[in-house]
Amino acid sequence: MFSKIFPKIHSEGYKFLAVAGIITMVFYTFSDFLGLIGLVLTIWVYYFFRDPERIIIEDDNYLVSPADGEVLKVEEVDGPKELSLENKKFKKISIFMNAFDCHVNRTPCSGKIEEILYKPGKFFNASLDKSSEENERNYFKIKDNQNNDVIVVQIAGLIARRIVCETNKDQELKQGDKLGMIRFGSRADVYYENYEPLVKVGQRTISGETLLAKK
Repeated sequence: MFSKIFPKIHSEGYKFLAVAGIITMVFYTFSDFLGLIGLVLTIWVYYFFRDPERIIIEDDNYLVSPADGEVLKVEEVDGPKELSLENKKFKKISIFMNAFDCHVNRTPCSGKIEEILYKPGKFFNASLDKSSEENERNYFKIKDNQNNDVIVVQIAGLIARRIVCETNKDQELKQGDKLGMIRFGSRADVYYENYEPLVKVGQRTISGETLLAKK
């Protein structure tokens, strides 16, 4: 019960939490009202960087969500040209993370990371279609245990200004393992083949737990 109310936080959050705490103390020297504003800010920072435990299904017949958020799109598209997959068809699910969602990203499947590609870019609102091609983003090309390509793309948003990658090329992953996080509002796109989608536009997802697609 305690861990649900006060979950552990991601290591990226400690410095922001310290800064917010200092600001709160400074605000309190001016007035209780400003101090209260600082306290609310500190609580928000704590919950933004929360890194709760998740119950992972660990089943190769399913893809799990890489992110907490709302499903924006479920569609069939060409693969990312950045990975030279533009001539291959994929299904794609896009998930938008608002500033109140947990921003720790997880792998949808077990498998091996074949490629990681970082692309600098702009910072449009991550809910816009053009963010997939123009915003700062990080690509993970994963080969699952059935030799299918599964690609996860971390996309920075209007406020998010740093993508944090916590994995390496050729690393073996288990379903639900952490890939990294994006700070302050962002999006995750999942490209996949040989699975059928289980989610709909507007549905809320939980990273590592919500079943996105099934074989």
